[in-house]
Amino acid sequence: MTEQVKKRISNAEKQQRYRERQKDSGKKELRGYLTPEALACYQEIQQKTDWNDSVLLSNAIRLMYAAHKLGQIGLLNGWLTEHKK
Repeated sequence: MTEQVKKRISNAEKQQRYRERQKDSGKKELRGYLTPEALACYQEIQQKTDWNDSVLLSNAIRLMYAAHKLGQIGLLNGWLTEHKK
């Protein structure tokens, strides 16, 4: 087959295939909007760790879960409020 005969795949189709592969590998896509305070925290952590969005979000959720299991959510929320983060 020549290049001209091959079916061209649109960008939307490529994105859909990528999302399907991610889902098949057990990953779940999450979407949301960050507050200005959360965005500042995100930018600082991203600069210091060089993590991409997926790694940063996964680690954030895992750390929040650990804090919940250890009964530290109130302590952490208090610190965030106190430091306006």
